[in-house]
Amino acid sequence: MRIADRVISHESEPYVIAELGVNHDGSVDRAVAMVDAAADAGADAVKLQLFRAELLMSRASRLAGYQQQAGETDPLEMLRRLELRVSQMGPVVQRALIRGVHAIVTCFSVGLVEEAMRLPWHALKTASPDIIHRPLLDALIATGRPMIVSTGAATMGEVLRAVEWLEPARNRLCVLQCVSSYPTPVDRAELGGIVALAHALDVPVGYSDHTSVPETAMDAVASGACVLEKHLTLDKSAAGPDHAASLEPREFRRYVELARQAWRLMREPGDPRHEEVVSRRAAAPHEKRLSDLERDVRAVSRQSIVAARDLPTGSTLTRADITFKRPGTGLEPWRVGEVVGRVLARDIRADMPLVAADVGLTE
Repeated sequence: MRIADRVISHESEPYVIAELGVNHDGSVDRAVAMVDAAADAGADAVKLQLFRAELLMSRASRLAGYQQQAGETDPLEMLRRLELRVSQMGPVVQRALIRGVHAIVTCFSVGLVEEAMRLPWHALKTASPDIIHRPLLDALIATGRPMIVSTGAATMGEVLRAVEWLEPARNRLCVLQCVSSYPTPVDRAELGGIVALAHALDVPVGYSDHTSVPETAMDAVASGACVLEKHLTLDKSAAGPDHAASLEPREFRRYVELARQAWRLMREPGDPRHEEVVSRRAAAPHEKRLSDLERDVRAVSRQSIVAARDLPTGSTLTRADITFKRPGTGLEPWRVGEVVGRVLARDIRADMPLVAADVGLTE
């Protein structure tokens, strides 16, 4: 796999992505400053998140536990406050190009993919909850861009199914092990999932890291990660859902240094530090498994098939009648082909998830 001029493989230095996420707090100026901090720290890429609150959150949405702990009270208002539109992202991408780092975007809704393509992204990413969102994956495949797919809160079966859907993009695909817990305790980092994914998939494998210490970079690289994604913040004490699970610029520089040091030492058996790095490889079990830490985020942040308008009993559903939004309490987006053409067994209010009983399907 290649991202612009970089080869992504186990034979190349680890590719480190600074996840800006929503730590810009909706400020373009802060996002630009974060690009500079990422470049100064040695990151290979910065990543933004493209979403619109109304497109992503249904009226059934709720906050994840970690978001409530960060002081958030309303999921829709939280996302509205943290949005950056494509037009606002332009200066951020331009700054990345000037600083010589790649620009990557996570797109959360099918309806935003075409809009996102107005900017020269080097690669596209999907968030962990969208491993079940085949319509979104298909839209991203169609762009022809390199793709990075996170797998937090997913089972191995769900990952294998998604990779089958992604077959048209296999030569431009990377899959990341992840634990969707913010922050992830170091002893629950599930680095064995990196090994399991590498054995199961014929694509580059990496790690989306939500632990709170730089040293996890060495453990992940020793376990086979060739891509690392880590949240960056200018201030860990700032108010907001992701700051506390992120690294400040000085820590992020250390993270990058440790990742590259681990990669070099893994290839230098004569160096006295080689065995120390090798010993950091993930201990068994080498499994991709769903952690109990992730179940809340899995339910809150996955998307469902949702009514696009009020739908009366007896309606025959068309594609125009449905959309995809959080939470993941309804029928999963990959089942859209089963839903279209079904007759509703009861009234469904606009902006509410559809469940199996609504359309006579089994769970």
